[in-house]
Amino acid sequence: MTAIANNNVVSFHYTLTNAEGETLDKSQGEPLTYLHGAGNIIPGLEKALEGKVAGDKFKITVPASEGYGEYNPDLVQQVPAQMFQGVEKIEPGMQFQAQTDDGVQIVTVKGVEGDTVLVDANFPLAGQDLTFDVEVAEVREATAEEIEHGHVHGAGGHQH
Repeated sequence: MTAIANNNVVSFHYTLTNAEGETLDKSQGEPLTYLHGAGNIIPGLEKALEGKVAGDKFKITVPASEGYGEYNPDLVQQVPAQMFQGVEKIEPGMQFQAQTDDGVQIVTVKGVEGDTVLVDANFPLAGQDLTFDVEVAEVREATAEEIEHGHVHGAGGHQH
């Protein structure tokens, strides 16, 4: 049996919960498949999968620093409502793409006061310790093309 290592394609089922035990996400029927060692999943989960084989089941709590990062209050800003041209009513919880010096970033509206909108560019799960309940479904060698491209191409490594 192949143990998970760099340049393996790994498929696994998971349930993701927060510190309160609320389910935030889970694989729906089909397992999540990624290229190990290519940074396709959060570092703490990738590290926990290292050395596991198909059939292994485990639970791991990944600290924020090895997940989606610590919450950065500097990423919360007030911006003029006129920046949201064409949006009839801006409400908390809405998400928008913003062009930044680092490329496109998703921002979440936290509040609206008059002509000012409070936006947060932190990833929604930043600052949270996350618990993953995992079952490894399959491990295979990646194709040369998958390794070169840095991601999985589908069943058997073929690009669609």
